[in-house]
Amino acid sequence: MIRPLTLAILLAVSATPLAAKDAGPNYKSALADPARPAADRERDTARKPAELLAFAQIAPGEKVGDYVMGGGYVTRLLAAAVGPTGKVYAFQPSEFIAFKKQYGDDQAAVDAAYDNVDAVAGPFAAPAFATPLDTIITVQNFHDLYLKPFPAGTGDKASAALFAALKPGGTLVVVDHSAAEGSGTTLSDSLHRIDKAAVVAVLTKAGFKLEAESDLYKRTDDPRTANVFDKEIRGKTDQFALRFRKPG
Repeated sequence: MIRPLTLAILLAVSATPLAAKDAGPNYKSALADPARPAADRERDTARKPAELLAFAQIAPGEKVGDYVMGGGYVTRLLAAAVGPTGKVYAFQPSEFIAFKKQYGDDQAAVDAAYDNVDAVAGPFAAPAFATPLDTIITVQNFHDLYLKPFPAGTGDKASAALFAALKPGGTLVVVDHSAAEGSGTTLSDSLHRIDKAAVVAVLTKAGFKLEAESDLYKRTDDPRTANVFDKEIRGKTDQFALRFRKPG
């Protein structure tokens, strides 16, 4: 027979792991960050930022990279999520900045607005992160590695560079517009889409292990035949979300 005191201790011990499991990071404060512009908040419904941060398993104090930061939507979320003890390295390809000055201006603005954000520039295929990272996120940009202006092999080189930039056990999260199955990278230029299987293949070749997939941005009504910038489909594309881990 279990005595009442012993039973109470057993219940307390058994309840602790469950409570710890349920108490994940709260990303509401990251979304409520007053430094986020109104334009970012207007996009939250479609982009599901809290769910993305949870899928990426971002935690306070981490060092993370935003690979191809664009206008800074994800960078600002990461800055708030990792907090003052963390660091975000916001990478903008030098090729993008040379093509359109706004890319450089946006990067400089976000860098100036957050003490825990450092701007990083360099070749698209060779991001020069200053320190080994816990996590790298790239959203709607992986297909750009296969655009015609970039030489063949850019995707392989970038994948290897991302692998090298992570700590052993670190993670890479890729979100991108879905192309038709079997199309590989052939629609990156014409539709700005990429076949999920092609992403898995190149990153597996680089050494990554696919750990998880999310249906966060799944849209079964997208036939995946239109350019993602077409007004009828923009903001409503079917997208995949993949989390890879560097062994170690």
